[in-house]
Amino acid sequence: MKLYGWTFVPDPSSYINRLRLKAAAWRANWRLLNLTRQVTAHARPAVGQAPVVVFNASARLTGLSQNAAFTLLTACGLQTAGIPIVYFACQAGMSRCVQGTDRDDHTKPPPCSGCISQSKRLFSHALAVPFKYNPDGVLVQLLDGLTIEQLSNFEFPTPLANINPLTQPSQTSLNQCSITIPLGSIVLPSLRWALRIHHLIDDEPTRFLLREYILSAYNVAKEFTKLLEQLKPTAVVVFNGILFPEASARWVAQQQGIRVITHEVGFQPFSSFFSDGQATAYPIHIPDDFDLSVEQNARLDAYFEKRFKGQFTMAGIRFWPEMRGLDDAFLQKVAKFRQVVPIFTNVIYDTSQIHANTVFPHMFAWLNLVLKIIRDHKDTLFIIRAHPDEMRPGTRKQSRESVQGWIEQNQVNELPNVVFINSQEYLSSYELIQRAKFIMVYNSSIGLEAALMGVAVLCGGKARFTQYPTVFFPATPKDYLQKAEEFLATPGPITIPDEFSRNARRFIYYQLYRASLPFGEFIEAYPRPGYVQVRSVTWQQLSGQHSPTMRVLVDGVLHGDPFLLPEN
Repeated sequence: MKLYGWTFVPDPSSYINRLRLKAAAWRANWRLLNLTRQVTAHARPAVGQAPVVVFNASARLTGLSQNAAFTLLTACGLQTAGIPIVYFACQAGMSRCVQGTDRDDHTKPPPCSGCISQSKRLFSHALAVPFKYNPDGVLVQLLDGLTIEQLSNFEFPTPLANINPLTQPSQTSLNQCSITIPLGSIVLPSLRWALRIHHLIDDEPTRFLLREYILSAYNVAKEFTKLLEQLKPTAVVVFNGILFPEASARWVAQQQGIRVITHEVGFQPFSSFFSDGQATAYPIHIPDDFDLSVEQNARLDAYFEKRFKGQFTMAGIRFWPEMRGLDDAFLQKVAKFRQVVPIFTNVIYDTSQIHANTVFPHMFAWLNLVLKIIRDHKDTLFIIRAHPDEMRPGTRKQSRESVQGWIEQNQVNELPNVVFINSQEYLSSYELIQRAKFIMVYNSSIGLEAALMGVAVLCGGKARFTQYPTVFFPATPKDYLQKAEEFLATPGPITIPDEFSRNARRFIYYQLYRASLPFGEFIEAYPRPGYVQVRSVTWQQLSGQHSPTMRVLVDGVLHGDPFLLPEN
């Protein structure tokens, strides 16, 4: 092709890739439409059965993420079992949403048209009640001119009491209302997640987003109140429960005494975790008398054989394309020190951090104490490892407040007794653990695995596994420092309670094979990384008679049974 004397040669591979993606999108949409049509045609609601309200506005925009697929398939399975489903559907119902926030341009509105089109495809099999954005005039005025700190702690009269949710509150009704909704604390984790930071800058772009999140969260709460009053549902199912749209809905439902079930990704490929509590904390109940059988131990050992080689995924992402061992240069450096202490960090903006920050206000406060320990013990080699998701390549999820930045800011890498391993270095964490005197973690899952390996773990943040005795978890920063000093001064191996290793195996087994509900028979990977598509399945496969996962979900939602797979 010639244009103004220049010859342009189209890239055939690029053209073919575009065709492949279009074909994949068409096939994915057809499968989705075919399944939802079958559910619509064959599902029969039980007489007198109250509906279940389903809400997920934070797991996707136009594509189908794993968590969006979990929500959809759960709703379809419940509907197939005769439970009426009502979707609470965002129809440009927020001025700014979590997935639609552009962290580089706060003025850019979310892509509502594409998201609404996807919602129509996903919700075509059930009743969907849309909500639109109608900002509260009084709230707009109250938020104007507030600082980041004031916005972060902002509370407002709830739409549940003393105020008719169909009308705008007056100043008189505001003064009379005794119940408030903690809008600031509800939206704060979402803004940190969207901006990929923990410490918010008090500038106008950040204040703008925080104001809009608060206005949007209140709009969700107000509209969700109307829906609940009309439907009187038996339960509400929401994604995550921490990001502000679902967190607002969860708060409203709990104020009305309605059961709320949350879900997050599980610990197996294409699996999900469901809970009556906060799914991001992964509360798991293990019977006191449960111990692994020979077969269960063998199953767990086979899993870790792959895990130790880096052959695993999390939320559909494989972090380790390879995993290399410790080279000679590294081992020579190790040999110059009396002992080795690896330090494993987390992603500061992750929604799990809202549960972790109990002993320390945030992970960097813990790292600042760790730095003091490092400076005081020059005979010990400290190996600081950044979380592999901190700078995930090819995505917009790179952290803007990173451990690597903390290392540079505090000149930690210049200390002779420190080695820093960034998120893109595929060095085996397990070989580091095998050489460790003990390890330090904030709330990383590697702490649980180290406990399984019989290594002492000093934990700084509350983790999902600290609900059972598995690691050393001091109650205060002072206690943490004292325990670290004790470990560093111990001449030989550190004595670990026998229950740590036992509980670690029990917990890992439960989280993998009992609490992670598999959806792999219904979904598969999509060509776009991190997204999935529905397999060619029929509505019968969504029934409890066919699927153990759906049987667990139906019994859990209807009867309050534990969201755990049976052992067989």
